[in-house]
Amino acid sequence: MTTGTDRSIHVQDLTRDYGELRAVDCVDIDVESGQIYGFLGPNGAGKSTVIQVMATILAPTKGRVAVAGYDVCTQGQQVRAAIGVALQDVGIDPLMTGRELLELQAQLFGASGLSAAETAASLLGAVGLDDVDPKKRTGQYSGGMKRRLDLALALVHEPLILFLDEPTTGLDPASRVAIWEEVRRLNEQRGITIFLTTQYLEEADRLAHKVGIINKGRIVVEGAPADLKRKIGATAVTLSFHSREDAQRADTALSATVANRRIEGTDVLAYFSDATNVVPELVRTLDAASVQLAGLDISQPSLDDVFLSITGERLAVQSGVAGPEAAAS
Repeated sequence: MTTGTDRSIHVQDLTRDYGELRAVDCVDIDVESGQIYGFLGPNGAGKSTVIQVMATILAPTKGRVAVAGYDVCTQGQQVRAAIGVALQDVGIDPLMTGRELLELQAQLFGASGLSAAETAASLLGAVGLDDVDPKKRTGQYSGGMKRRLDLALALVHEPLILFLDEPTTGLDPASRVAIWEEVRRLNEQRGITIFLTTQYLEEADRLAHKVGIINKGRIVVEGAPADLKRKIGATAVTLSFHSREDAQRADTALSATVANRRIEGTDVLAYFSDATNVVPELVRTLDAASVQLAGLDISQPSLDDVFLSITGERLAVQSGVAGPEAAAS
């Protein structure tokens, strides 16, 4: 069990090269003690590389990373004692039971046989696996059960900071929500700082106090989800057209009155602080320009809209249905 009180993460000018490939480029991240930090980005953006440097699995090419007050390069042992890590690939021995794995993990951290058994029982209950047949081998576990067990294994030594790399990738919606609830409980009840990489926009939006979005190895935006969405407008209006040419004509017609807008395919996306009285005017403007609407949708901006407004591209991560992320992320 760790006894320190510093549960923060501070990353300054982090750069990581693989030969001539720069995977992470001058990244700065600050996570306060007790925060849930959501780390978003498209495939290959550098998310997993950042988390592996923080967890002392990879060494940085340059820059400074402090986790729980310890430098990852010079105080790796102290960092590892303070953190729990659950990476994308769940490495669980399929021939052992969940209880056996948890007891073994506890003993590796110095617990006695009795203490290890008590820890295993407590953690199985904490992650909702206490009703599983105690003789059931983990090779027979579902994907959601394996994820919950992996989370329990990361908690054996009562870490101050928990790194979760794509914890719900590939899970069905019910299992994904169960993991969300457990992550929130660990943060609220135990005060664990959680650094969460995810490909689910909803996951980051619902869980994170603060999000960072990385693209091509660089942080492009960072802040509270609500604040980031508020900056581009409280309402998103999607104007759909029959062709790209119509969308371009509409964009030209709206240019004098709509400052925050963008063409995407056959759509024009526009953002407003209040769209209540704006939509009729948009329709009149398009009618005057003889541009026929195919559809119109009004919604709240998403984190994908934030990314789109900054980079001109979609975030290209999942908003609902689970799917695996490329290993290069």
